[in-house]
Amino acid sequence: MDTESTYSGYSYYSSHSKKSHRQGERSRERHKSPRNKDGRGSEKSVTIQAPTGEPLLANDSTRTEEVQDDNWGETTTAITGTSEHSISQEDIARISKDMEIAWLTATLLALTSPHSLRLLVFLTPIRLHLIAPNLWRDELEPCGTICEGLFISVSFKLLILLIGTWALFFRKQRADMPRVFVFRAVLLVLIFLFVVSYWLFYGVRILDSRDRNYQGIVQYAVSLVDALLFIHYLAIVLLELRQLQPMFTLQVVRSTDGESHFYSLGHLSIQRAALVVLENYYKDFTIYNPNLLTASKFRAAKHMAGLKVYNVDGPSNNATGQSRAMIAAAARRRDSSHNELYYEEAEHERRVRKRRARLVVAVEEAFIHIQRLQAEEQQKAPGEVMDPREAAQAIFPSMARALQKYLRTTRQQHYHSMESILQHLAFCITNSMTPKAFLERYLSAGPTLQYDKDRWLSMQWRLISDEAVTNGLRDGIVFVLKCLDFSLIINVKKIPFIMLSEEFIDPKSHKFVLRLQSETSV
Repeated sequence: MDTESTYSGYSYYSSHSKKSHRQGERSRERHKSPRNKDGRGSEKSVTIQAPTGEPLLANDSTRTEEVQDDNWGETTTAITGTSEHSISQEDIARISKDMEIAWLTATLLALTSPHSLRLLVFLTPIRLHLIAPNLWRDELEPCGTICEGLFISVSFKLLILLIGTWALFFRKQRADMPRVFVFRAVLLVLIFLFVVSYWLFYGVRILDSRDRNYQGIVQYAVSLVDALLFIHYLAIVLLELRQLQPMFTLQVVRSTDGESHFYSLGHLSIQRAALVVLENYYKDFTIYNPNLLTASKFRAAKHMAGLKVYNVDGPSNNATGQSRAMIAAAARRRDSSHNELYYEEAEHERRVRKRRARLVVAVEEAFIHIQRLQAEEQQKAPGEVMDPREAAQAIFPSMARALQKYLRTTRQQHYHSMESILQHLAFCITNSMTPKAFLERYLSAGPTLQYDKDRWLSMQWRLISDEAVTNGLRDGIVFVLKCLDFSLIINVKKIPFIMLSEEFIDPKSHKFVLRLQSETSV
């Protein structure tokens, strides 16, 4: 670039640096950059070495900060390397666009190549039957009833293979995996090599020699279909049956509140085990509520805000000493903090019970009003009957204030919008549900699937593992599923081998004789 200045590895001193050189000797000695005596410097890199026997961050760092003057930005010597490449905003945009196109191309190939291979597999037996009659029909030997029976057999086998392939492979994708599924990739490679080898044998032994035995050609195609059926059975064993027997127990712990659940899995890779954990997370774990965690943080900040440090020696900038003094004062007040926590939690529980009682009474009165309206509407004409949506809008104002106060007290207001509450109320009215059934969603936190997707706060996940995610599970592995606000820590434990023995007890050992004395005292 013509308008830009390029500096080599030599030390460059500005005019400001020369003026400050005459003003302060200490600043010059501290910020002066080393130069070679011969005036030659490296053009690629600069190596900075610490003094021998002294750490880079010494204990007298505060003293060094006091020596530094206010004009350090003007007196500092800048050493740079020669730039051989330049890039502009247009180049960055073009590179990002090329990367996006490459990613889309790779995704499209990953989706279309398995389907193309399956189409080739189904068309191969049919083509093997048709090539010979199309090329040398007059030279073929008559086959008769045997070939017709083989045709029927191939047709039904291909139909069974088509249904099995559709049931096993043509499924809606549940998630985007970071890596390929190893067993599925191995099966696709095996099928590809198998079909290619059949085509090579067909071209060498049948096409080149123009074989006249049409019955042998048909049996050759039948053997291909039989082999494909056996490969399909192998796919069922590897992809479905192998993981059914439980071999490992996974402990899933949420990092924020410590809620944990246990799951039993079979032989799976780490990425597929992570997918199973996430599918169970949305239905087993209660929804993550960050507002419940802010109470403890606010309490700690309030506790530290009540502390103030006074310096009897005068003002100073010793921030480390002030921090230590505040920590020591907080430790001395630790004995009274548990008492404050106890009364704070007791007051919160009292407020929750009070709001809950008001909400229950308001909802019961609203549902009683609904029953009264339903009894009146039975006597009206069909055109004048109120639908459940209108009924929900009619009774909602009577319970809205109590419900709003309860949700604010329990810190659930951001999970329930007015529209969702009206929909749930209309659903309960349509199905003649009780007030208790309506309140169940709001009195206790439910699983994540119970709420709208825009309230989940956990849609995109990152899998963090020390081992390759395509490796299988084994005892002692720990991997993490991380989203924006929290993490799921998964600890893998192998189910122990159980030794169960049988112990035989003779039935005669349970028999006993009760002997009563004939002479009793009167």
